[in-house]
Amino acid sequence: MKAKLHAAAGGVALLTVSCFWIATIAAELTANAEIIATAKAVILAGMVVLIPAMIIAGGTGFSLGKGWRRPGVQHKKRRMRIIAANGLLVLLPSAYVLAGWAAEGRFDTAFIIVQTVELAAGALNIALLSLNMRDGLALRRKPAGAVRAS
Repeated sequence: MKAKLHAAAGGVALLTVSCFWIATIAAELTANAEIIATAKAVILAGMVVLIPAMIIAGGTGFSLGKGWRRPGVQHKKRRMRIIAANGLLVLLPSAYVLAGWAAEGRFDTAFIIVQTVELAAGALNIALLSLNMRDGLALRRKPAGAVRAS
């Protein structure tokens, strides 16, 4: 049950971050201030889905991986720390600032810089979450001699 919850939460997290990233690019390509502001507001509101999904995925993942010595588990743990730090220190503050600026119609150089940083950080999290999903699927195919600590 815990493994299914972990997989579902991880999938929701990856899908949510990907949708945020695509919505940002699509809105920016319209060059329409109202569409950009709406996208930024929706992304900020969408944190109520993303944050719990990340907490559940991280918590269940660390619980499931406890005692495992396989390299895939260790890689997932390291990536999850980067994903969490990136989300808390870059993506969440960026979403908050950009939503506020977009609502004010402030699309200046600072907006562009923060938007660029947010897109890069989002792409990094998409890549790392995808790698975690790949490794998680590989771990489901347990080899006969899987090493587990007592």
